[in-house]
Amino acid sequence: MAKPAPAPREPLAGPRARLLQLSQERGASLAALSELLGRNPTYLQQFIRKGSPRKLEEQDRATLARFLGVAEEELREAKDNSYAQPVNRDPAGEWVEVPRLDLGASAGPGRVPGGEAAFDTFRFSRRWLEEQGLARAELSAIRVEGDSMEPLLNDGDEILVDRSPRPFRDGLHVVRLGDTLMVKRVASAGAGRIALLSQNLAYPPVEVAAEEVEIIGRVVWKGGRV
Repeated sequence: MAKPAPAPREPLAGPRARLLQLSQERGASLAALSELLGRNPTYLQQFIRKGSPRKLEEQDRATLARFLGVAEEELREAKDNSYAQPVNRDPAGEWVEVPRLDLGASAGPGRVPGGEAAFDTFRFSRRWLEEQGLARAELSAIRVEGDSMEPLLNDGDEILVDRSPRPFRDGLHVVRLGDTLMVKRVASAGAGRIALLSQNLAYPPVEVAAEEVEIIGRVVWKGGRV
């Protein structure tokens, strides 16, 4: 007698579906996210596919939400929110689409930028952006190329750049020096000069006249593979 066909797997929904979607969008494997939580590598795979554990612990949910750049509510079962008053939101206004530019900022010896057309977007929670003080930021995402900013920024990382006009202050910036786009820690060097500093001590500081450098924007977030 032929064996009956196995019952079709129910489609994922709720926080399980959202976690799987976020892990794929961010390029982070479920095994890597499990290890981020200090769990065994199959922990989140079992949570998503087998429903064990039934729900994420509060600390795990907070860690994942912070790493993935979303509000904790997105990873919480609907019934877990029953104690809270429902929030009336415009669904179309909960997310901000940030363009990913086909552009690399050198974290090495420097490079000439290519095209600046957006080829994709990152989707960020509007609430998360507000919590980070970025509600009115003019954001775009570009990739890091080279190793001069390691271990802070690694080759292949993607960074959010806030291009909003504001007074200059020392910090991590994307700058253009001549035809070269680069990401460096920028610091005032006095007398109309600034220093371009690498995180990797193998690269010496570069000091230039302030008018030679165009500050494109301040780096406010990074993402990359674990």
